[in-house]
Parts: sequence; C-alpha cells; structure tokens
Amino acid sequence: MDEIKIDKVIRSHRKTIALVITQDTALVVRAPFFTPLEYIQKLIERKRFWINRKQEEIRKRPIVKPKEFVSGEVFLFLGRSYKLEIVDGLQSDIELRDTLQISRTRLPVAKETLIAWYKERALEKIRERCEWYAKLTGYKPTSIKITGAKRRWGSCGPRGTLNFSWRLIMTPLEVVDYVVVHELVHLEEKSHAKKFWSKVKTILHDYEKRERWLKENKAAVIL
Repeated sequence: MDEIKIDKVIRSHRKTIALVITQDTALVVRAPFFTPLEYIQKLIERKRFWINRKQEEIRKRPIVKPKEFVSGEVFLFLGRSYKLEIVDGLQSDIELRDTLQISRTRLPVAKETLIAWYKERALEKIRERCEWYAKLTGYKPTSIKITGAKRRWGSCGPRGTLNFSWRLIMTPLEVVDYVVVHELVHLEEKSHAKKFWSKVKTILHDYEKRERWLKENKAAVIL
C-alpha cells in the first residue's frame, strides 16, 4: 500500500493535530511544536480512508473558471446568483437589482470595481451581524475589519479585533452568521478545543451544516 504524501506540516502552539485537505487536494498537517513526525505519520495512516475520500470529493468538484466580466456571467451575493448586466448611463458604478448591473465605463477595471463594491457590502452586513450576535452572546469585538484574505474566512486578533474576508458576502446569510459567531466565540476561547465548539453549538445548533457549505463551495466564491 502506497504511503500517503504529506504536502506541508505547520507547527504552532496548538494542542491538537488537524488534518486539512486543500482545494488542490494537498494534505496539510497542523500540529503542536514537539509532535514527533512518526506520530503524525501513524495518525495519517489511521486516517487513510478519510484522506482518500476527501481528496476524491475535491477532484470531482466542477472546475470554476476565472471571471471574464461579460454580460450573463453569474456572480454570488449572499448566496443568491445574479447575472452580470453591462449598462449605459448607470447612475453609480454598480447597482444590484434583479441583475448585478455595472456601468459600461467601469469595464476596463471591472474586477477592481466589483471587489470594492463587495467590500462595502461586506462591511455593512458583517458589522450588522456582529452587533446582533454581540448583543445575544456578550462577546464584543474592539473592531471589525474587511480583508482580502483568500484562505481564511475570518480571524480573531490578540486585542479583540475581528477580521473577515470580503468574499464572505458571497455566501448565504446563515453562513455569514456562522463565521461571525465562530470569530466572536474566539474572543473568549482561543483554540478549537471541545469547549469552543460547545459554545458555538449553543448559539448555532446546526453550525456543522453551515461549515460544510463553506468547505463544499469555496471554489465558487472567487473573482
């Protein structure tokens, strides 16, 4: 039986080992600093079936082509698909109606224009959801920032700052809420230990379904 290839090992102060299958089917191991490589290899062997299954699932996913910014092309906003419509004489750069309308004058910089629009909408909606869940849970961030992160939906800074990728605004609202709650709970529970997930589940009992959507649709939320 062939040995499973480890593409990358990331060591940190974490207390547990995590196996991550990336979008290009690479196997990434996140482990505590002093975990012996032999122990990691034995764990991977025990997880062989799971690793192979996950890699096969990713290989079967449809390939998402880079956007060309032409009429009829589909873009996501809060989980809903909108066809791009190029419009003459539009009052603003972008307007969201039954279609996602963009001014013809912005076509040379369509990607940058759309990203700027997504960032504005993301800050509005994510700030709103953070405030709502902060009132519900008592977890209050010191600030909320929108980033261009491609690999992380959100992160929690050491001083209580929460950061969210603007790409999150493409996902359904219930998925936005999951990432918001995930990062809010990190204000109190820094690791992904059992206590952390217990608190997340108390707030969102179906968080696993929402998390699964992110894993299965990550390739769709690109420009």
